Amino acid sequence: MSFIIWLIVGGIIGWLASLIMKTDAQQGLLLNIVVGIVGSFLGGWLIAPLLGTGTVNSGDFSIMGLVASLIGAIILLAIVNLFRRGRVR
Repeated sequence: MSFIIWLIVGGIIGWLASLIMKTDAQQGLLLNIVVGIVGSFLGGWLIAPLLGTGTVNSGDFSIMGLVASLIGAIILLAIVNLFRRGRVR
């Protein structure tokens, strides 16, 4: 059951990050899920210690955990845009 919640929350976080970074038209559902999950790991590694929280992937299902995951997904999309286009949107 936690795997299904992981996919749903990862998809929502990836979708929100792609809306913020204006890359939603280029991505599908599967890529949004991947961006959300990988971005959540990135947020847990970089952002969560600064905020003093965990991420959704580490079992911390709180507002600050969701924010850390979202920031990680945005950072991931910024890095992908930097390599794909040579600039961050």
